[in-house]
Amino acid sequence: MAIKVRIPTPLQKLTNGKAEVECGAKNIAELVDILEKDYPGMKERLSDNGKIRRFINIYVNEEDIRFLNKEETTLKEGDTISIVPAIAGGR
Repeated sequence: MAIKVRIPTPLQKLTNGKAEVECGAKNIAELVDILEKDYPGMKERLSDNGKIRRFINIYVNEEDIRFLNKEETTLKEGDTISIVPAIAGGR
């Protein structure tokens, strides 16, 4: 099952500079595990105790997983996953 995962610039050092990778997973939790297997260090940057870190936003086909089923959000072939680190700013 081919799922496209868009990797943000700060994490591309773990993917050997790749901005997009492909993998197969049935849900977000499994996706994180597969990314860790293929790109060590990814899991600790994305999750903590099995939950996606609060400053990491993950979208499945433009929909925020926080408004779906969070880590249990189902994935299917052809989905595009975007990992977006939150950006803080202001005064």
